[in-house]
Amino acid sequence: MKATARFLAAAGVLALLATTPPAQAATPTLLPDLRQAPVGCPGGWRGDPKECTAWDVCMVTDVNAPNAPCVTSGDIKAVRLRFTSSEENIGDGPLLFYAHRDSTLFPTMSVRQAFQNGVHGPIPDSYRAAQKPSGTSAYYEPAPAHMHWHLLNFERFQLRTLSGSAVVSDRKNGFCLGDRYDVADKTSLANRVHDDDQPEARLHQFLIYNMCGHQQPDATDVTEGISVGSGDDYRYDVDFQWLDITSVASGVYDVVNTVNPDRTLIEKNYDNDSSSIAVSVQWPGGAKGAPSKITAPPVVRLLRSCPGSGTCPN
Repeated sequence: MKATARFLAAAGVLALLATTPPAQAATPTLLPDLRQAPVGCPGGWRGDPKECTAWDVCMVTDVNAPNAPCVTSGDIKAVRLRFTSSEENIGDGPLLFYAHRDSTLFPTMSVRQAFQNGVHGPIPDSYRAAQKPSGTSAYYEPAPAHMHWHLLNFERFQLRTLSGSAVVSDRKNGFCLGDRYDVADKTSLANRVHDDDQPEARLHQFLIYNMCGHQQPDATDVTEGISVGSGDDYRYDVDFQWLDITSVASGVYDVVNTVNPDRTLIEKNYDNDSSSIAVSVQWPGGAKGAPSKITAPPVVRLLRSCPGSGTCPN
């Protein structure tokens, strides 16, 4: 389906949400539950996370390029540890955001979080109807690989010592969220989306094709989110899906990915917001660090994978 057709189809699905009758006062609010999937695994991975290979070590000659091509020789300026990251909703209701600005004179949009009111109940269909002001915002990313609106501060990456001290932090600043894949344990989730005409199913059809206002820098409203039983993944070859390890000494470290790091978003459970892997970094020749002229990358080995944990001990 072409991008324009997807956008029009998605807009039509979203409009249908407004036709749902109002909820009864006693109906409970359904909260999402964000889960950080195993680091370096493709979205929806069903095997042993220690066997995931959606990560690599990349030498680059252009430190200013967010997605510079990997090279094996030349004037090496930086070494990047790249990895796929994925976030999943395993809660009771959809993760849903509406971003809005009153005028194109404002460079960013404010963001509100919306919640479903009861099982198969109504879902707010606009920024005005959304219940919760969010501590984040959205901005338009003009880079050719994106050209859509990004939700800021949704996830963070860090390289940490085994004692928990941050050595390197990410430079990634935004995400376009949608239903990109089914989570591995979807059938076990009580409130997973079914293929029917319920409000959450109609929202799911919108989020499958959600492009976050693609090629619409003048948009004043944008919708993002993840349905129950779905996840959103960013491959390791996407812009800023890396940590710069050029100045990292040889040793053992944790790579930690954390969704909702500032807890600005309301969810049912915050205990599974981080996942980590333990890696060994060894520069050639047993060196303690990078040489003055880099000709080969350090050897990085995956030692352990610790889904659901911000540390990865022995």
